[in-house]
Amino acid sequence: MHSFCHMGGPEGVELCAGLAQLKQEHGPLRVQMEQLLAFAETIGRGTEISNWREPLAELREKVESFVAALDPHSEREEGVLFPMMAEYIGRTTGPIAVMEYEHEQAKARLSMFLEKTTHLPETVDSEQALTLADAVIEAHHILDEHFMKEENVLFPMAERLLSDEEKEELFARIYE
Repeated sequence: MHSFCHMGGPEGVELCAGLAQLKQEHGPLRVQMEQLLAFAETIGRGTEISNWREPLAELREKVESFVAALDPHSEREEGVLFPMMAEYIGRTTGPIAVMEYEHEQAKARLSMFLEKTTHLPETVDSEQALTLADAVIEAHHILDEHFMKEENVLFPMAERLLSDEEKEELFARIYE
């Protein structure tokens, strides 16, 4: 039986397989997030476009595919990792409460954007377009900070708190 975890050197905490997997999932999500941000930041800006319906429809497709990738990841954290950590540090205050709140905030902005772009009017002016795109930009900023907190604080904390059995359980359950 190979060990799921071993301590890293002084450069930082080495994460067990389950935590390493969750951290690794941030990579492709970040790439998608950066593309979303870059695209969202062009919407509603510039005078050469009078109708922003098409660019918004395109942003909507990008947001949908991002959410499709983000949801299973955040479900693994909310359904498996957070409850395991909550046994040690509680769930109503502290890091877990903050992480869950940030998940909610980011998702709320993304679902609001998706909701409001379901039936776009024939013409969308730059002001409306900016407001809609801003929700996506805000979600990006929340998640960007959030991933950093997980990688720098939460995952190393989990590595210290969870027993070897729990780490094996975490690994097994995120792959269910």
